[in-house]
Amino acid sequence: MTYAVKECFLTLQGEGVQSGSRAVFLRFAGCNLWSGREQDRATAQCTFCDTDFVGTDGQGGGKFASADALAANVEALWGKGSDQRLVVITGGEPMLQLDAALVDALHARGFRIAVETNGTLPATRGIDWICVSPKAGTEVVQRRGDELKLVWPQEGIDPAELETWQFDHFLVQPMDCDRREEAVQTAIRLAMDRPKWRLSLQAHKVIGLP
Repeated sequence: MTYAVKECFLTLQGEGVQSGSRAVFLRFAGCNLWSGREQDRATAQCTFCDTDFVGTDGQGGGKFASADALAANVEALWGKGSDQRLVVITGGEPMLQLDAALVDALHARGFRIAVETNGTLPATRGIDWICVSPKAGTEVVQRRGDELKLVWPQEGIDPAELETWQFDHFLVQPMDCDRREEAVQTAIRLAMDRPKWRLSLQAHKVIGLP
């Protein structure tokens, strides 16, 4: 299988339970909820995405002919040392490309694998940390994992219903939009009203990391 990668680089995880952790960030190209083209945004299933996942022209991006070649690239970006190796795989939608061969190749190099997915496709076996970020109006099939990250506010999603899903952590993250302050206050209110939820902020944007 050839893997299309938008970007791949070493950084600190900027959000969620693992915020602050050193990680190789692997962003696959492509998504099943939006084409990535602005002219399609209004009619897409996900209309608020703040990420460029189109093409393979980002930092460290490209096409990789095999799982071993991509895993070797991730290892090279990590550099020396084998302790606490972490790769965060996202997109777009990572489950369109992440397969058992790549999971095995990354594990063979000592990496713990975290994914950030919209949950509309089942998770590939062997993933160590599953973060699902549901989008209103979509059918989420991956209803169990480590971390549920709700971008808020979203009309058409009931946080009480999400609380019945099988996750260890429930996070609410303000939507990065034109009404940012209002979104922050709305997310704070949800966390205050429903103690199962914790507020998550995008620290990487605050401190200027990619």
